[in-house]
Amino acid sequence: MPKLVDHEERRAHIIDALLRTAADTGLHAVTMRSVAIEAGVSVRLVQYYFDTKEQLLLAALTRLAARMGERIQERVQQRIQERVRDRAGAAGPAASPRDIVEAVLLESVPTDEESRTFHLVYTEYAVLSITDPALAGQSFLSAPNEMEDFLVGQLTAARQAGDTDPRMDARQEAVVLLAVSAGLGLSVLLGQRTADDAVAVLHYHLGRLFPGS
Repeated sequence: MPKLVDHEERRAHIIDALLRTAADTGLHAVTMRSVAIEAGVSVRLVQYYFDTKEQLLLAALTRLAARMGERIQERVQQRIQERVRDRAGAAGPAASPRDIVEAVLLESVPTDEESRTFHLVYTEYAVLSITDPALAGQSFLSAPNEMEDFLVGQLTAARQAGDTDPRMDARQEAVVLLAVSAGLGLSVLLGQRTADDAVAVLHYHLGRLFPGS
């Protein structure tokens, strides 16, 4: 009986090969052939799933955003589990707005190989979206805008719960936090500071924003 092909698994395998290649050589140097070599498949198979390089690039961008969301969820769940352990196995509270804001910001710092690949490649996408007509025509800013709106919601909830200064402007604070975290992530990529130093700066800002936490 012939083996069934999992097409989604194959697509994901090819996309991950593109991300690894882009992290090593730069997104501008990626070709269908280089992705095929990295994935260990034929160029024809890559073209079967992605008609053009632009389709492959956009699929990889979607994969990056989805994986970042998954990692944020993992951070939040880890924080909840830590609370349960601190309470000697007792039922812990649900994730607070501060927990969620912290998880989002910490994902902006490349602390391991996967997050380093994410930030390196995502930064290259941002540059290409300005100069490449195929990518410039896409709504590249939709994900950052959604993240900003998400943080605004969490900060608003924290203000209503009395966890922050009641005069805080949630929108302005979200913009500042995202700008700070993005700048710190880039400084780590460039070797200006270590990931631990960047995380310490983020915790400093969170401590000022949530003084009672």
